Amino acid sequence: MSILFSQKLRNALGISALVLISLAKSHLYTQSKNYDKQNLSATQQENVTSPQSQTSPGLIQSVSTVTTNFLYPVIPQQTQDKPLSRKYSASTSAPYQVIDEWKKYKFSINGSQILTPTKLPTTKVNFNQADLLTVLSNTRKYFQDYAVEDPDILRTGILGTQGVTVEDILKTLDFMVNVLREDIANNRASRLQNSDFINSNFRVIKWSANNPKNQSQKQLRITKYAVFTHPGSRTKTSTYKIPIYSLKENFAVGKFYEKYTKQDVLSGIYEPGGREFGKVEPLAYLTRSGLEEALMEGTILINFTDGSKGLFNVDRNNGISYIRGLKATAQKRYWYFRKVDDIKGYGYKIDAKISIKPGVTFAGDVLNIGLGKVIIIEHNQGGRKQLQMGVVADTGGAFLPNLHQLDFLAGIFQNHKDFGAHISQLPEYATAYILVKK
Repeated sequence: MSILFSQKLRNALGISALVLISLAKSHLYTQSKNYDKQNLSATQQENVTSPQSQTSPGLIQSVSTVTTNFLYPVIPQQTQDKPLSRKYSASTSAPYQVIDEWKKYKFSINGSQILTPTKLPTTKVNFNQADLLTVLSNTRKYFQDYAVEDPDILRTGILGTQGVTVEDILKTLDFMVNVLREDIANNRASRLQNSDFINSNFRVIKWSANNPKNQSQKQLRITKYAVFTHPGSRTKTSTYKIPIYSLKENFAVGKFYEKYTKQDVLSGIYEPGGREFGKVEPLAYLTRSGLEEALMEGTILINFTDGSKGLFNVDRNNGISYIRGLKATAQKRYWYFRKVDDIKGYGYKIDAKISIKPGVTFAGDVLNIGLGKVIIIEHNQGGRKQLQMGVVADTGGAFLPNLHQLDFLAGIFQNHKDFGAHISQLPEYATAYILVKK
């Protein structure tokens, strides 16, 4: 009798368990469907939002707990423009979807095609310690201050295919900042200049070029940019008659400026009698060549005819993409400027841009490679191997997308002759390594 009762009891309990499991599965399935619908809607909205105005506070964990001691937060990792239920985890198997600056899909690539684990060559790593510390610290602080307003920096990019998360990048920046501070405080050569120290403390990932237009390119092309000094005037003259403009905030909200090309602006729409007169403020007047260089380089140091100087940086553009191969004067992209105190790099708005230093800063593809990646380039100079370290802390229209090039901030120069003499010592192509704290 007791055996029969026990058997019945076990049967009853088994049936009850199955019912509960079925109900739980049904509940979870319903919630999952609703969640995926919400996430798909958010992703669709993200894909059509302008990068200058894109914010997704509800999709990102708060980073307000990050302290000035650079204790890294737990931040979701955004890999690709996929539904958000999958977006915030690094994918090490699926092909990476490369996007352009408007978040539109361009092509797919297997991350292992261009990213491979390796060791750094046994050679001293070159950089200015104080300048590198400045750029590392400023880039780290950008993550701390603007992760909510600028969710683009939370993309893992193609490094996600190697299991690298945004948290890993923050740990890398924190560690390097602390090492440099200790080394500078102890008045010694930085341990980060020692390749053995780097190989012991970092994952070293070799970055091979992927150039759809030149499949044979294996090394990264290293272009160079600079801040040039130009003569200019605070008022319009017969020599200096091409203005650079700053947008007036009360008019800029409606983004009226996105209707106009560079050629429209140069036709005089903002001048007295022009249809948009009064909506911008002229900051300075240059020659046409001075304007084109300012638009291309992003920053210009103007020596005014009255003896004063001013440093100006690009603020917002008209939403038109830069076209590679088209001559500068024919480009329709146009930038509005703001006066600044330092050379500025990446930032979702002018007041947030990262202050950068020459010699330790690279401009690159921040959407697909990622902001804050620490790069070492290897090249030969005079028959000797050279290693140079810098940080991806800047970007530009020519780098979105671009998995085969970096732009090295060379310095401030009086003219192109001085610039040319300086960069002649730098490589046109180099082997590149990305460092990630173990």
